[in-house]
Amino acid sequence: MDIKEVPVTQTDSKGKKKKNKKTKKKTAEDAESSGVEQKEEKMEKSESAEAAFPPTFSVSEIKNKQRRHLMFMKLKQEKRKQKMQLKKKKKKEREALGDKAPPKEVPKTIENQRVYDETIVDPEDEEVAFDEGTDEFSAYFNGLTNPKVLITTSDRPRGRTVRFCEQLATVIPNAHVYYRRGLALKRVIPQCVARNFTYLMVINEDRKIPNGMVLCHLPDGPTAHFKISSVRLRKELKRRGKDPTEHSPEVILNNFSTRLGHSIGRLLAALFPQDPQFVGRQVATFHNQRDFIFFRFHRYIFKNEKKVGIQELGPRFTLKLRSLQKGTFDSKFGEYEWVLKRHEMDACRRKFQL
Repeated sequence: MDIKEVPVTQTDSKGKKKKNKKTKKKTAEDAESSGVEQKEEKMEKSESAEAAFPPTFSVSEIKNKQRRHLMFMKLKQEKRKQKMQLKKKKKKEREALGDKAPPKEVPKTIENQRVYDETIVDPEDEEVAFDEGTDEFSAYFNGLTNPKVLITTSDRPRGRTVRFCEQLATVIPNAHVYYRRGLALKRVIPQCVARNFTYLMVINEDRKIPNGMVLCHLPDGPTAHFKISSVRLRKELKRRGKDPTEHSPEVILNNFSTRLGHSIGRLLAALFPQDPQFVGRQVATFHNQRDFIFFRFHRYIFKNEKKVGIQELGPRFTLKLRSLQKGTFDSKFGEYEWVLKRHEMDACRRKFQL
């Protein structure tokens, strides 16, 4: 067989190379166009994600604690900015409208959404006036008798409880502090009645901190048991004034609106004489809010016709009523008018007892 040699031309390889270059250019252009399209799609998605507020994810899903706290603070700042902008916008609208502006909205609070109670006292009710004239405290409010208070503690009191009792004696006029020395209250009460004491106040403690108060009106009762919390002595108060003087203070009672609250308010007010000495400019305040009774003791001064300066003297504490008992203290056979049942009475936050 005759074998012919076929010469290989370089044009074919070049042409192939050119074709490959052309195909490569085409694929590069296609990739660039697809990349641009993908970028545009990503931009559209990011813009739509930015437009959606609040974010689709939850801050609680972030596992990193520091990152989660940072995102939470950012969201909080954004909400605050939006709130301030709305507030400024409403203020400008009100200034522009002037007298034609709509009335301001009353903010919703737990106090103004209180559940209606049938025992709320009307001060002009004849029955309430009759009860006030014939109850155990009528002689004090009519000025016929002056209160005399005995303050004592539980067995072996610690220093903080003793100092708290001593400061209470400076707040309540005609109050005397005696150490109990292991005596039972049933033996203490007859001795108090024999010495013409009208009140027995017992301060209990737990872990060296005052945590309870028994207030017994003598000689016939009633007896109230309170939980004490947030006790601050005079040294622990900032910008406190000098020690109180011996003047009889004024007494202010706030928000004791129900029958139970009315009786508790009278029980607390009868601790003080009903002829305040305004020269001393001292005020004892019992403020009831959500069944917590906040006690504050202030001194005031009139700076001019419009401004008044107030200075806290201390001590300060908070009371929570646990029970109200008829008669004097009797833990076994006493008859209770009212007892706090936490799981039943505290189930609704908008229902108050005092």
